[in-house]
Amino acid sequence: MQSILAVALGGALGSVLRFLLNNGITALTKTSFPVGIMVINVLGSLAMGVLIALFAEQGQASQNMRTFLMVGVLGGFTTFSTFSADSVLLWQRGEAVQAVAYAGGSVILSVAALLAGIMLVKGLGA
Repeated sequence: MQSILAVALGGALGSVLRFLLNNGITALTKTSFPVGIMVINVLGSLAMGVLIALFAEQGQASQNMRTFLMVGVLGGFTTFSTFSADSVLLWQRGEAVQAVAYAGGSVILSVAALLAGIMLVKGLGA
């Protein structure tokens, strides 16, 4: 139950941070290019890398703290950070083909699924 609470609280915090940062960047840049989300994805991936390295070297954080930060906060901030970590983990394990397939497949299939969802709704006349 503590892990679920850690994810829920961290997710709420991460989502609010993403919302505020994206809106702030969008207001500053005044562009239709999604620079805010791109910055968020890069920052989330950087933060995930920092946490992975810190936890691996120091190992002092509790499992609940790791869950709060990595699954909750960064998961709410951006799931791209987890995607990045999974891709690098595959690569570091020497599974280069799987890493490339995972990265490319995730992007292509996710964009295709989004388009399929749009076409599904349009086909239903909604």
